[in-house]
Amino acid sequence: MPTAPRHGASPRRPTMAEVAARAGVSRTLVSFILDGKPGASEETRQRVLTIAEEIGYRPDSAARGLALGRSRTLGVLTDVRQLFQAELVTGIYPAAEELGYEVLLTTNLSDRPESVPVNALLSHRCGSLVLLAPTSGVDYLTTLASEVPVVVVGPRLPAEALRDGLNLASVRTDDAQGTREAVDYLVALGHKDIVHVDGGEDAGSPERRRGYRAAMQAHGLGDRIDVIAGAHTEEGGAAAARELLARPDLPTAVLASNDRSALGLLDVLTRAGVDIPGDLSLVGFDDSRLSDYPRIDLTTVHQDAPGLARHAVRLAVELLEQRCGGPKEIVLEAELVVRGTSGVPRSRARR
Repeated sequence: MPTAPRHGASPRRPTMAEVAARAGVSRTLVSFILDGKPGASEETRQRVLTIAEEIGYRPDSAARGLALGRSRTLGVLTDVRQLFQAELVTGIYPAAEELGYEVLLTTNLSDRPESVPVNALLSHRCGSLVLLAPTSGVDYLTTLASEVPVVVVGPRLPAEALRDGLNLASVRTDDAQGTREAVDYLVALGHKDIVHVDGGEDAGSPERRRGYRAAMQAHGLGDRIDVIAGAHTEEGGAAAARELLARPDLPTAVLASNDRSALGLLDVLTRAGVDIPGDLSLVGFDDSRLSDYPRIDLTTVHQDAPGLARHAVRLAVELLEQRCGGPKEIVLEAELVVRGTSGVPRSRARR
């Protein structure tokens, strides 16, 4: 067992030299064994691993990264308030560990510039950055990518930002395709008055808005296009619901730009006595974990969070290791998941 530190003293980290001395082998051999490289007998390997565990030795990943000439830590920027981003983070950790990388997580807050948490990741010598739905513009992202490899998850980046020679890559869902699929489904049920509550300039929102407009026009419903300004928050959905309730008539269906907005809509509308889906069908986007709870049962557009996470980590590592030979934009298809908040249109009369 490691020796307990004196009261008030900082605990001393056991060293590789101590492991080597106790095992009676060289530090180089200990390093090989801990890195999983060949060169030691099974008996020696087990002895070294046992001693390392007994004295509490843990490899210093930062020092190992410096020795290799690159960091083995991926810096991840997320917004802890967004449910879908939490699912992305859940997938990023195992994907990074599988490739021998660690993850350093920081959060984006609305009351400070995005550069603040990004600079914090850089100060910890992260080798690559994975930015989940960043709010910064393309100019900032391209400048950042000249310093460190960057993978953006969520927003669609212009083609020139993904040019060869720039360490910037993108992983996203085909937001327009997912929204079109939702509109197609609602029209097939008989809906014509379909309102879209958008997400402003939040990640994915411009593409989802474009997909809604294109789908409505494709079905000959261009004159019924109706977009309410919103945000990817419950508050944004609630405000949109109050705007709908102030109108003389309700639409027969509402397509929200994300699940959080849909939850805000659902709360305000049901409290006002609107039957969902009897009076109004409601569709979200993301398929976050809350959407399939029995009391919510939200029809929504599914995004492949594990797939997005795996691709983001793979690209971040390939850019860092300078072996990214494939496309620098990965686009995954969305899929509509039908649950209990949608159905055929009934009376438009408000209860």
